[in-house]
Amino acid sequence: MIDVARLGARAGDFALADVSFTLPAGAWGIVLGAAGAGKTTLLETIAGVRAATTGRVSLRGADVTTLPPERRGVGIVYQHAFLFPHLSVEENVAYGATDRTWAADVAARLGAAVLNGRRVGALSGGERQVVALARALAPRPDILLLDEPLAAVDPRGRTRLRRELRALQRELSLTVLHVTHDFGEAGTLGDLALLLDAGRLVQAAPPETLFRRPVSAAAAEFLGAENVFAGRVTPLEPGAGDAPGTMLFRAGSLALVGVGDAGDSRDVAHAVIRGEDVVLAREHGGHTSARNTLDGSVSEVVTSGALARVTVDVGDLSLVATITAASVSELDLLPGARVVATIKATAVHLCW
Repeated sequence: MIDVARLGARAGDFALADVSFTLPAGAWGIVLGAAGAGKTTLLETIAGVRAATTGRVSLRGADVTTLPPERRGVGIVYQHAFLFPHLSVEENVAYGATDRTWAADVAARLGAAVLNGRRVGALSGGERQVVALARALAPRPDILLLDEPLAAVDPRGRTRLRRELRALQRELSLTVLHVTHDFGEAGTLGDLALLLDAGRLVQAAPPETLFRRPVSAAAAEFLGAENVFAGRVTPLEPGAGDAPGTMLFRAGSLALVGVGDAGDSRDVAHAVIRGEDVVLAREHGGHTSARNTLDGSVSEVVTSGALARVTVDVGDLSLVATITAASVSELDLLPGARVVATIKATAVHLCW
């Protein structure tokens, strides 16, 4: 278990401040945030590489705030690997391991064994990261801190490594805290997601909740929400089947029924809608449970592989839908085409 309470630390002029969260034993935590948000500083402070200025770090239920790194029993992998240049790949992996057989098995599973005998200086960035991961796991730590460990690995290798790391984590009941910029990794691996901004913890929640119910418009935009509108909200009298916190949101000519955590009117509120929650049709359907039905016209279609991003002008605002490229063809969606967009009230997240 990793338990952090009101943690603060400094890295030059940067300050990590008042960070608190609990990652249960055997869980996989994801740390997200823009460059300079404090992600690496957080990992280093938990590992003891950087001293805490305030707060507490507890590992496995014990306060380790003042303990040196070597007494914390934590494995850490940096983005740049930091391998020992004077050792071979095999010697790097075995460094610190008490069981050479286990170290060799981990290296084989992660794909580092095929690099045995190679000099570190001859490795690519992705190969260095694979070796660093094997070296971190060779001593059998029960807590592993990962700082963008797959950033330099090619897409195919990254998918395989993610799968193998997840398998090892479950086998060993590892507690993992993993910094990444890859939202796919966050959704695939994470049990808990932490969003940092300017050294502070903005939100801690399961990845699905973080992406679908961000606490603010700024968080929603960072997390890739295609539609973030500023407007006002008014509480509604709950109707049959309405979720708690159902409200009416207005922005210019756009009116939407959505769900939020507050029940009062605000000068400025935001509606967040992910593109995959916008359903497009060429005409109104007879039966739909969606509370929001909007008429509009297609202004742009951008196709990328199997998916397409369709921008629809609705009144004086633009709404983005993410649909399959096949649906674009079936619906004959060209610029100027009239369409109907439907969105469930529960897919319109209202925040401040």
